Amino acid sequence: MEVAPQIFTARVVHKRLFPKVNAFSYRVYYLALPLPAMSLPSLAQRVPVDDLGYRDGRPPEIWAREILERQGLSQKVSHIMLVTMPRVLGHVFNPVSFYLCLDAQKHLRAVISEVHNTFGEQHSYVCAHTDHRPIEAQAWLEAAKCFHVSPFLERSGYYRFRFDLKEARLGIWIDHYDVDNNKQLITSLIGELAPLDRRSLTLAFWGHPLVTLKAIALIHWQALKLLTKGIRYIRKPTALEEKLTVSKDLTKM
Repeated sequence: MEVAPQIFTARVVHKRLFPKVNAFSYRVYYLALPLPAMSLPSLAQRVPVDDLGYRDGRPPEIWAREILERQGLSQKVSHIMLVTMPRVLGHVFNPVSFYLCLDAQKHLRAVISEVHNTFGEQHSYVCAHTDHRPIEAQAWLEAAKCFHVSPFLERSGYYRFRFDLKEARLGIWIDHYDVDNNKQLITSLIGELAPLDRRSLTLAFWGHPLVTLKAIALIHWQALKLLTKGIRYIRKPTALEEKLTVSKDLTKM
């Protein structure tokens, strides 16, 4: 992967497997920026730095570096690429942003997945091998589900993460399993990376208009569909104090 500002144009896929099948997909674009993040050459779009990390004005790189330090990864990570949705016309909602942590050879050593829900809460999952070796494209990493995201899924069970980073392509898979080890939800984000400049940013903006509002609208539309299918609404539990969950290794699948 080139450590330079890029546009990540991708397709998001969600598929719920039970108790009722429900699936949808849509096109989206993200920014893929080396930290510290640059400003964008567009008045309509901004890097949402105030909505990430500590969310208090400090650069998200400081937040990510402090997490890597606590996990013993700071010496192995030379570059951090932030993959996040832009703030468009003043609006932003990032269901999940990814911090791709690369070593000097640009091998993926860790991924911090910063998750936000519609209640304004935040939780992050640190995905890395326990021995801190590079993350292979076939490797699955598992982490307990500790954050309430959807009112139609219990805050229980666990996630399995997989990341496939190539020079101009990125694939991310996140599957949710219930407490009985049944795969319940399949999610993927797969697409192409291209250099970010004024032209590519403009094409992305007009090719995916109001991408942030689109994501919010789709979340509520799918919620309505789940209600009509008889899926039980789950009240939001009290948020846990711990805001960070660390993965563990799995045998290749």
